[in-house]
Amino acid sequence: LAVPLGVKIGYEALSWGRHVNQYTQSWEAVEMADHSNLGVVIDSFHMLANQADFDGLEDIPSDKIAMVQLSDFMWRDIRSAEERLETARHLRVFPGEGAHSQELSDLLRRLDRGGYRGDYSFEVFNDDYLQLSPDIVARRAHRATKWVTDQVLRRSLQVRQPTAGHPTMA
Repeated sequence: LAVPLGVKIGYEALSWGRHVNQYTQSWEAVEMADHSNLGVVIDSFHMLANQADFDGLEDIPSDKIAMVQLSDFMWRDIRSAEERLETARHLRVFPGEGAHSQELSDLLRRLDRGGYRGDYSFEVFNDDYLQLSPDIVARRAHRATKWVTDQVLRRSLQVRQPTAGHPTMA
């Protein structure tokens, strides 16, 4: 139904899922379905919560990644499905603010090296943010965006060569 509308569908593994809880499992399902507009959603929270091995990202073609959702949390380990659910719904923080900045950097660099150029979103559910002014939360989101772009995905931009009659300004 979504194909004629040009809508891409993403399938995401939730870390507390009974049957599918790893991104590699969601990729297997997407690959078996073999639909042009179906891809996998990469969610850093679920990957970090399950201590996923990022090596499997190499098996997913970049055009089959529907979207990447980014967030972090404040402790190293989550021990149960109940803790994962509670943290996911109430205690996520912006990238660069939690205990997994190194892993997030690794994830983003792997996606970049693999050719992913699609959409990123922050999926940050945090009850504390509801108590803050929207201005403060927006500033934190902006800092997280800068962290992702400046620290993690910093790429050299191609130097544009001047064309005849249009000198480059210094």
